[in-house]
Amino acid sequence: MTAVLPGITILDLTQAMAGPYCTMMLGDMGAEVIKIERPGRGDQSRGWGPPFIKGESTYFLSVNRNKKSLTLNIQSPEGKEILRKLVAQADVFICNIPKQASRERAGVDAETLRALNPRLIYVAVTGYGLTGPYADRPGYDMVAQGEAGLMSLTGDPTPDGEPYRFPIPLADITTGLYATIGILGALFARNTTGRGQTLDINLLESQTAWSTILAGSYLNAGAAPTRLGNDHPTIVPYQVVPAQDKYVIIAVGTERLWQLFCRAVGLEHLPEDPRFRTNADRVQRRTEMADILEAHFKTQPADFWLEKLREAGIPGGPINRIPETMEHPQLRARSFIVELQHPLAGLVKSLGNPVNFSETTVAYRTPPPLLGEHTATVLSRLGYPAADIVRLKETGVI
Repeated sequence: MTAVLPGITILDLTQAMAGPYCTMMLGDMGAEVIKIERPGRGDQSRGWGPPFIKGESTYFLSVNRNKKSLTLNIQSPEGKEILRKLVAQADVFICNIPKQASRERAGVDAETLRALNPRLIYVAVTGYGLTGPYADRPGYDMVAQGEAGLMSLTGDPTPDGEPYRFPIPLADITTGLYATIGILGALFARNTTGRGQTLDINLLESQTAWSTILAGSYLNAGAAPTRLGNDHPTIVPYQVVPAQDKYVIIAVGTERLWQLFCRAVGLEHLPEDPRFRTNADRVQRRTEMADILEAHFKTQPADFWLEKLREAGIPGGPINRIPETMEHPQLRARSFIVELQHPLAGLVKSLGNPVNFSETTVAYRTPPPLLGEHTATVLSRLGYPAADIVRLKETGVI
């Protein structure tokens, strides 16, 4: 099978999570990703830890496979010239410098780079977007999680309970995924128009987009959502239930499943109870429903109930800890844990690309790069002789 994006070159001037996650996805699909990093320092996430493995941050290692690392001082005249040569040959340039003035000062704004290469797809990943009153504000994942409104619905459901952020960089990863989608769409459009375009993708909108059904309830019916803990706002039972030994999840999304569920777990009388006959009835009486299910499920261990649900075809499952998930038989059977040999850290493991193609393929070719590991290789391809590469290194350009 062939790669999805053969011959596509991506210049990656991003760091941390959103941009690097996007370019890793595209690198898995066969694009050549050249990661441009500051000499001596590199991507800020190289220093985020512990944990470290032989000095390499596991944070950085998790989102930077299938990339080449080029160290380059883009503020220096010679660094700017190298960047211009790279842009002239690239298909995509992705950047997460937040301020327009900073992008212009570095010569990496959309107008400058697309003038050099009209086929270039320029991707700006920012906190708030390229326009609007917040355009120049910096953005971080937790800020976006809070400002987008979703944190107001997480955590302790009591009125004074503290809201919780989702414990992974949810806004960053979502923004990276939207950037990936946008780039693929822009590459497809370029086949027709022959021209690139600028993609404006930001954390606030990407995270707010998760509120879909909640926003719909408010925008169309004036119904502001409240904090429900693990309960679903419009489906009951669709929740976490404590069994005798640990919690299980049940997801009863249709009236047919409700009938099957009640028979499977020994609550045959509930469908005829007028309090719980329809989903709308159950939503109105979610607390009564929860009390009945909790008392019933606590009579047996979780595995007992999960087997009953599986036999009846009822969606449900355990709440795994991360170590349990990493050993999940389904993920292992589908080779979702990627293993690559790193020159310093040894065998490095990361999560695979969840997009599975039947005719083309994703491939895990190279481990996350050492800082500047491919600088000489990239410059040699641009025509720089070895002596010039040494000089550029000595003068701090690379």
